[in-house]
Amino acid sequence: MLNIIRENQINEEIRDKEVRVIDSDGTQLGILPIEEALQLSIDRKLDLVKVAPQAKPPVCKIMDYGKYRYDLQKKEKEARKKQKQNIVELKEIRLSTFIEEHDLMVKANNAAKFLKEGDKVKVSLRFRGRERDHVDVGQRVMQRFAEAISDAGNVERAPLLEGRSLIMILAPKVK
Repeated sequence: MLNIIRENQINEEIRDKEVRVIDSDGTQLGILPIEEALQLSIDRKLDLVKVAPQAKPPVCKIMDYGKYRYDLQKKEKEARKKQKQNIVELKEIRLSTFIEEHDLMVKANNAAKFLKEGDKVKVSLRFRGRERDHVDVGQRVMQRFAEAISDAGNVERAPLLEGRSLIMILAPKVK
């Protein structure tokens, strides 16, 4: 058996003696006994839904509850869709100290593609062994990379040595 959790009480679930009733078109019908309000909703082939349980007396509206739930789900789905569009991902590109010019350009083109899609790019260059003594070479590689993608994005965080890696973060250019 499915347990459906509802935030609103509908029809016979409403246990109050008197309720303020609002018609499906939004007009107030006044304070009515629950039996009379239920009969009105049955006559119109709609549901009586408690929309404001904290009010004195509680407010109930005559509406099609199935359509109401469907519209709520549709709005929630649309809100999630819009929220997803605003998420910025962080893509990573790895370079090496002695990277050739063509390889650097291929990686720069990939980074430019990520930046044009609205994602941030983390560029990391890992030093191995004795390469660690030549951080200036890594700085020059990072500088060349930043110049290669200057039309698609700009440097958000300058190259910084963290452990054995040189890390730079690029952000898309604001339109």
